[in-house]
This record gives sequence, C-alpha cells and structure tokens, in this order.
Amino acid sequence: MNLSIETSVECESWREVADLDGLIRQCLDAVLSETGDELREGAEVSLLLCDDARIRVLNAQFRGMDKPTNVLSFPGPEPLETAHGIGDIAIAYETVAREAAEQGKPLQHHLRHMVVHGFLHLLGYDHETDEEAEAMEADETRALARMGVADPYRELSTPEGH
Repeated sequence: MNLSIETSVECESWREVADLDGLIRQCLDAVLSETGDELREGAEVSLLLCDDARIRVLNAQFRGMDKPTNVLSFPGPEPLETAHGIGDIAIAYETVAREAAEQGKPLQHHLRHMVVHGFLHLLGYDHETDEEAEAMEADETRALARMGVADPYRELSTPEGH
C-alpha cells in the first residue's frame, strides 16, 4: 500500500527530531499493520507540526476549546476505502515536549504516540466511551510496541490526546 504523507513543519523546533519523515512513516505503517485497515492506493494523510499558538487557534476554531492541546485530528469526509484524502493531523511542539518531560520519556517516543493516536482518529477510532477508549488504547499500545515504545497508558491515570 502506497500511503502518501504530506508534512508541513511550521515550528522549527520539530526539525531537531532525527529522521522526522521516517518516524512519521513508521508510525502510520505500524498502525495499518496493527489494525488491518485497507486504504485506497495513493491515499494521503497531512501532518501539521506546529507550535502551541497555532494548535490553540485550531482547537478554539474546531472544538470550541481556547487552549493548546497535544494533537488534533480532522478526518476526511469520504469512506476510508475510497478516500483520496484520509485527513489531517496537527501536533503541537511545546505541549508534546512538556508532556514527554513530565512523563520522563523521550520526545521521539511521545511524538510517535501522538502520530499513532491522531492517525487512529483518522481511521475512525475514538475514545468517547470506556469501551472505545480501551479498544483504541490497545491498538495504540500494540502499534507503539512494534516500534519499541513502551505502553504509554501503563502509568497514566487519564488518556492523552484528542
């Protein structure tokens, strides 16, 4: 499957992450391997790697929450099997870096978690109910394990991401 990834880096701090494009590709491939979701050949995912100020505007505009967050996902309108544009993911540097430091984990590991989390939302996963959250977290954990990242929920009392 040839998944096209469009990455826009608005916050220069993201450029400090080694092999950013490879990291993103690995995350999306791990999710698809884990879930078995079928996408149209050449389907496209867009990632915006931004700062807290930018994600705050997006969060206010689309979710009515005037505050920064770690990750936002905007699924496309078409069914996954036929969609050319799967959707967009936005990830905020300052929030993700702060959370990684607070949780004592490498920035790259937390970034992987945010990419996986955001991509699962594009594929239709959610965490509105306990059952949905458990299923989504299990897929996240397995996809991250494929990349050598520890279970991000093992020691957390509240779920991350949106």
